[in-house]
Amino acid sequence: MDTATPSKNDSAKPVQELEQVIIRFAGDSGDGMQLTGDQFTRTTALMGNDIATFPDFPAEIRAPAGTLPGVSAFQLRFSSFDIHTPGDAPDVLVAMNPAALKAHIGELKKDGVLLLNTASFKANDLKKAKYENDPREDGSLAGFRVIEVDLEARTKEALANSALDNRSKMRCKNMYALGILYWMFHRDMEPTMKAIAAKFAKKPDVVDANLAAMKAGHAYAETTEIFQSAYRVPAAKMRPGTYRNIMGNQGLCLGLVAASKRAGLPLFLGSYPITPASDILHQLSSYKHHGVVTFQAEDEIAAVASAIGASYSGKLGITSTSGPGMALKAEAIGLAVMAELPLVILNVQRAGPSTGMPTKTQQADLLQAMYGRNGESPVCVLAASMPSDAFETAYEAVRIAVKYMIPVIVLSDGYIANGSEPWLLPDVDALPAIDVQFAPETSADTKFMPYERNQETLARPWARPGTKGLVHRIGGLEKRDVTGNIDYAPENHQHMIDTRQQKVQNIAKDLPPTETIGERAGDLLVLGWGSTRGAITASVQKLQADGHKVSAAFLRYLNPLPNDLEDLMRGFKKVVLPEMNKGQLAMMLRSRYLIDVVSYSQVNGQPFKSHDVLAYLEQTLAAMKEGN
Repeated sequence: MDTATPSKNDSAKPVQELEQVIIRFAGDSGDGMQLTGDQFTRTTALMGNDIATFPDFPAEIRAPAGTLPGVSAFQLRFSSFDIHTPGDAPDVLVAMNPAALKAHIGELKKDGVLLLNTASFKANDLKKAKYENDPREDGSLAGFRVIEVDLEARTKEALANSALDNRSKMRCKNMYALGILYWMFHRDMEPTMKAIAAKFAKKPDVVDANLAAMKAGHAYAETTEIFQSAYRVPAAKMRPGTYRNIMGNQGLCLGLVAASKRAGLPLFLGSYPITPASDILHQLSSYKHHGVVTFQAEDEIAAVASAIGASYSGKLGITSTSGPGMALKAEAIGLAVMAELPLVILNVQRAGPSTGMPTKTQQADLLQAMYGRNGESPVCVLAASMPSDAFETAYEAVRIAVKYMIPVIVLSDGYIANGSEPWLLPDVDALPAIDVQFAPETSADTKFMPYERNQETLARPWARPGTKGLVHRIGGLEKRDVTGNIDYAPENHQHMIDTRQQKVQNIAKDLPPTETIGERAGDLLVLGWGSTRGAITASVQKLQADGHKVSAAFLRYLNPLPNDLEDLMRGFKKVVLPEMNKGQLAMMLRSRYLIDVVSYSQVNGQPFKSHDVLAYLEQTLAAMKEGN
């Protein structure tokens, strides 16, 4: 925490102003850490700070309480200036039990604040967390500002008159902790009071208990002697406009609905639940009043097949999944390539292979998106890079799919999906046009040609079933160009393969110039795609401030690649590409442009930390200076 000038609080204790704070809540899945972090985030957003969050869920569905595999965490960074990541090391760690402490204490900043729930430090609790000794007594917490609070006893005391049973009362201890943090960082409790009242509107006793616990925690922090001061982070200076806090999956959903409205096409989602993409199905199902139809299929194959059927019938066909589901959808996506129908496939990537770590993030499905189908089966591939960017990426996917009559894969990941940040609501009237043209009726003496192509885009006509005169074949067998008749002739197959590939390549003519952070030539270019954007941005801006000739560029369009990318890369002495995989895009760029793109790889299920990226780039610059 970067301290500034102390000011006065309503209480007798002083208030210090800070530029930024990073808080991490950690405990069992049943301790309400995600709810606590979410409420702190919503309140902080309303108070005008820039924010970035990172929820970290346990991979085990029902890990034993108090064990390391069951630890759930939520990290929030809020500031008075523009930020790009939820931060690396927390300033404050709230640990609800020894397992949470053991899992996260290694990242707490020295002299950081450690709020411990002492009620969960009994011998059995320590044993389940694999502690041989009590860390509060063996000196291992030296160097931290440890605040010990028996949250269970304090909560029970605050709810002495509540009608709830004891177990239900103990579920409110997270709200007691939240009240302490609200006092500590000068947050307004009113937004949370309204949110809790709305969430448990049918359970007034639960509302009363949660609010009483939160207020009691706030009062405890104000009156106890263990806190010498509170802290305040002023509002950030942001572009004028209306903001809302948005998560990545929400951004994808809103982008799809906006595109549906702009195109005048009813939206159909065919999906099968899978972490971390399930929230897309949940959210889109709430937009029935916008003409959205959602279908929870019995499996991944049925899900994508239903979306293809929707596209065939003239609707906006969407399907959502994660990596394992993409494997099952592969053959049907090939059908959409052969039938040349618009289809948007959302892949919210997670750590693999196989089931892997379902709640952890990775971006290792790029080669699967590019080549994971039989035959030469090219599709357009886009990547979202931030929760707010997910809206634009989903919207752009629809525009391309409809214009070029082609499947489009959108790559997100668990970090983007569950993270959040302020989002400036766009001017709806300024969104790019999505022009939809269905094939018109034909007269009895005119034969419809289903593969007669637009000369600019090579898109074939979109023929809605039931339109007079538009009888034609559809399916997975190779078609003859123009007529659509089945044709196995070698020269026709070669022509159709080349045509489908060229159709994807034609998209590059539509793409804007690649934007850079910094100059378009220099010593080092740092490329990125997907959720590495925040860590790269923070690192490159630090190096630029130190006088280095370093720039960054982020790729939304992965197939086709932008036409200006090769010239941009050749303007630098070295190109580095951080990826949460084993160097998949780096390999693609090396083979495409014969440029020695240096891969910086991480596959530990966690997002890049900006200090790790910075250290790697500093080492790279030092080696370049020495001539290596």
